[in-house]
Amino acid sequence: MRETVKIAVSPPIQLGGSLFTPNQLVTVGNIIGPDSKVEMTSFKQLYVEIPIEQREAIKEELERNGLEVNPAGFATKSLIACNFCKGSEDSGLETAEALNKAIAGIATPAPLKIGYAGCALGTSEPLIKDIGVVKMRDKFDIYVGGESKGLKTSFAQLLCSGLTEEQLISAVTAIIGFYKGHAKGKEKFSKFVHRVSLEHLQQQIAG
Repeated sequence: MRETVKIAVSPPIQLGGSLFTPNQLVTVGNIIGPDSKVEMTSFKQLYVEIPIEQREAIKEELERNGLEVNPAGFATKSLIACNFCKGSEDSGLETAEALNKAIAGIATPAPLKIGYAGCALGTSEPLIKDIGVVKMRDKFDIYVGGESKGLKTSFAQLLCSGLTEEQLISAVTAIIGFYKGHAKGKEKFSKFVHRVSLEHLQQQIAG
């Protein structure tokens, strides 16, 4: 029996949101072949099970066709973005692309979902993500600890506000790094935030 591995395939961050187009789905199917298994996830990635010996070749071909490929499972998911309905500049498309490049695919104690909204409408539902980013005029706010699963759904709490793009990316990567270094086993991020406290997280990004 052939050994297989799962990879996570995502569309690029783009106007209209991070949804697959019909052409992209056809491209994925053509590249991975008819025998591969595909799972649709709740965070807008496809989990694709492929022969392990073909992983690098398939990854390169998918990326050559404009798709993103990251590890499946316990890792930071590709940025879950809004539709940028106010336009690429007003909604911060370039910032979302830069943030996605900085965080996608980082190994974490438990799967980590990060949402981005280009305005206060929050159509990407950033407040029920592990980390939520909301653009407010020309600055950014970060929320942490949202939980969308189970009977104890909860909203993320405001961690900091008024950040520039550079401060935003630095803060989010610092939060992920602190979580990786201090989580207990496979501790979920929402439980981690509750345990270490909002104030302690604020100290980490301030430093």
